[in-house]
Amino acid sequence: MAFLLLITVNNNQASIIRSPEAALPRQTREELAKNQQKLKDRAERQKQLPAITSIFARHTSRDRANRLAYLCYETTIDTPFKPIDLAELALAETGGHSLSADAVSSEGALGVWQLMPSRARSHGYKPSDMKKDDKCAAAAVKELKAKLEMSDGNIQKAKRLYCGGGEQARLYELKIRKIRRMIMAKMELMQTSGTNELKS
Repeated sequence: MAFLLLITVNNNQASIIRSPEAALPRQTREELAKNQQKLKDRAERQKQLPAITSIFARHTSRDRANRLAYLCYETTIDTPFKPIDLAELALAETGGHSLSADAVSSEGALGVWQLMPSRARSHGYKPSDMKKDDKCAAAAVKELKAKLEMSDGNIQKAKRLYCGGGEQARLYELKIRKIRRMIMAKMELMQTSGTNELKS
């Protein structure tokens, strides 16, 4: 009898050790899994920041590079986009103009992320708001979301449509792919060298 009791106790302990989450209600297990995924996602996003900052610093001051990289992180939280997606657009749009908040295209697009006044208004912003980096970044994310809907959830296509259509959009896509490769190469270099220092 004592032998059977000992086997029963050992089996119960083994099942507790094997699966502590099994005792939790299903909803709690799902919430835990969701929270773990969120933490993993945030860690992945944060890993992108030093490389983005470093690439931005080639075009503007280090302080500004830091601020803009953080905006790429902050405004993409809880969206399908990553900081690198927003960074690609900033570099494609105004990398050649020092990532300037005062940048105005020949067609009238405004700010670092170059939104047309009508698109800014459609997202609840005044054209003058596009000179404020935080508002311009938020409007750019809203614009990307609108393009994502148009492209049936294809992020690459949404980024291409951010620029418009036709041959210009195809060339734009090539440009942002090149920028992504540059940022990813910088990330890899920083990770293998074990440093998050900014390098130009």
